[in-house]
Amino acid sequence: MKKKILISTGGSGGHVIPATIFYEQLENEFDVFLVTDKRGCRFLNLEKYKFTVINTPKLTTNLFLLPLNLFSLFFSIIKSLIFLKKNKIEVLISTGGYMSLPLCLTAKILSIKIYLFEPNMVLGRANSIFLRYAKKIFCYSNEIINFPKRYLSKILLIDSLLRKEFYSITRNEKSEINNQINLLVIGGSQGAELFDNKLKKPIISLSKKYKLNIYQQTNPINKKNLEDFYNQNNISYKLFNFEENILKFISNANLCITRAGASTLSELTFLNIPYLSIPYPLAKDDHQFQNALFYKNKNCCWILKQDDLNEGVLENNLINIIQNKHDYLSKKMSMRSFSFKNTWNNTNQKLISVINEN
Repeated sequence: MKKKILISTGGSGGHVIPATIFYEQLENEFDVFLVTDKRGCRFLNLEKYKFTVINTPKLTTNLFLLPLNLFSLFFSIIKSLIFLKKNKIEVLISTGGYMSLPLCLTAKILSIKIYLFEPNMVLGRANSIFLRYAKKIFCYSNEIINFPKRYLSKILLIDSLLRKEFYSITRNEKSEINNQINLLVIGGSQGAELFDNKLKKPIISLSKKYKLNIYQQTNPINKKNLEDFYNQNNISYKLFNFEENILKFISNANLCITRAGASTLSELTFLNIPYLSIPYPLAKDDHQFQNALFYKNKNCCWILKQDDLNEGVLENNLINIIQNKHDYLSKKMSMRSFSFKNTWNNTNQKLISVINEN
């Protein structure tokens, strides 16, 4: 009989997408279940994954709402307990976030093996709570900020988790940009309205010097405004939202402006697309800046802090990147070196081996 594994996720795409990769990596070897909260449903293919929704309230400091909040949390714990016992779950893999707390807590109560996943360079708060009870924590680096030294032996290094279809994409092997700029602009599952506004003048300036194709992620509210802008300035463009398949656009890019979510940076690095990272400054514990810094220290990207961002600074950064061909080539070579061992089968074998051994 196959071992029964539950993957806990929810919230943003940064939690849910890795959960779907774990699911696909393990589903042929184990009996895999998936639990998300309502927010995570929008990132899941209803036909592809068998999943259950267990909502977890975000704890409040409002004294009037706190009793209802605690009751909702208690209900989530009871629902988690019933789910784990009913389905006879043997292993829990948590991709982090506060929505994982009820399942991790009940897994501990039932002596179910717990594995954590931390893709960021700062240890998440939920992971820090349950680290002491976890068998292992899957990480991309053993240099995570604020990671307790006494638990360093629990770190299990894995290559970046990538959606399976990324391995079938022809990587961008061109060593130069030349006069054709295929600029990808992405803001993650939370969007980046800032990019929609701050990019307009730099793009107009670049369009007078280079042949530009823009592939830009935006939200439905800003879409019409951007369409009008690009049409009025006769700039080639394609707009898309987070739910659309980014693979249609990312494979054509030779330069990217992005936030610094762990999944996005992993994908760009794997595909050899040099990128200018503008980390989201309000990300918890400034983890986006630390993510970008990790790749910058590997010579894979450039960083521009949002506090330093204005249209002139952004334009100068982009022009310097385009004109400094040696640095651009150096970034691509570093990316290639960083990711060359990352294959679907290598990750698959490692995950299966770890779960079967422990």
